[in-house]
Amino acid sequence: MISPGAVITSVLPVYLIILAGAILRKTNILNRAYDDGVMRMVYNVLLPCLILDKILGYEVLRSARTVSWGMGLGFSLALSGVAIGWIVGRIVGLERGTGRRTFALSAGFQNFGFTAIPVVDILWGGGALAMLFVHNIGVEVAIWTVGVMIMSGDRGIQWRRLVNGPVIAVSIGMLCVAVGIDDQIQGPFRTGMSMLGQAAFPLAILITGASMMDLAHTERPSLKMIAGSVLVRLVLTPILILTAAKYLPIADELRKVLVVQAAMPAAMSTVLLARLYGGRPAIAVQVIIATTIVSLGTLPWIITWGTQWIGLKP
Repeated sequence: MISPGAVITSVLPVYLIILAGAILRKTNILNRAYDDGVMRMVYNVLLPCLILDKILGYEVLRSARTVSWGMGLGFSLALSGVAIGWIVGRIVGLERGTGRRTFALSAGFQNFGFTAIPVVDILWGGGALAMLFVHNIGVEVAIWTVGVMIMSGDRGIQWRRLVNGPVIAVSIGMLCVAVGIDDQIQGPFRTGMSMLGQAAFPLAILITGASMMDLAHTERPSLKMIAGSVLVRLVLTPILILTAAKYLPIADELRKVLVVQAAMPAAMSTVLLARLYGGRPAIAVQVIIATTIVSLGTLPWIITWGTQWIGLKP
């Protein structure tokens, strides 16, 4: 079985690259002026190449039932985490107008992208990584529909936000799998696409670390905010996600995705949500930094215990 030491060894490179990004920002080697251009390239070119390369050829995605479960759980479990965050926010003294919505969203939505992707790839590889991209469509829908409505207080849905590089790449990949032409996409084109995709991880994670260094100076930390976010993101929500992974009738590849998702810190995208839709970005910043730091200690144990409890093989 997977041991905590093996998990630490596997995921430590991700955290070291985050640290490297923070150091590069602190020393001004990675200037803030580069961030927007790099992330646009990652999100619109490199990540779609990675997604297509990993989706094409995986039998698990030929099952409409499995794909539906992946998207459905991505959507429903993310919003369940937000509901838990809403309750805990009330317990720690946050009311409407004092950051409760921002706390609920930032503590409830897990990091489903640039931290989760390399962890799933390192631990499980292949089919599980393809399944993660399908699962992430459900999380994207939850963030840009219900998440926006909660943060803004409006009833309108930002559908145009769902037309982006990763969603388009997943859609194209699944269409190719469905019609059975995915195995025919080979040769220099596939090799070049794969090479571009491999660059998505280090660049995105470096920028993530640099962004966290920027965010760390925005507001004085609040102990109740830190404790509440850790409780939601790294204790209560993992219990819910792991229970779903164990007892629902889903494919093992999706169970593996959920084990990693249970261990993830808060999503970086909630800072953007707060900035765009009238939330309190400083609260999201505290939640992200606190859960990311604490997750370095909790992640190996959540993944190890979850894998053993569910009965997955490494």
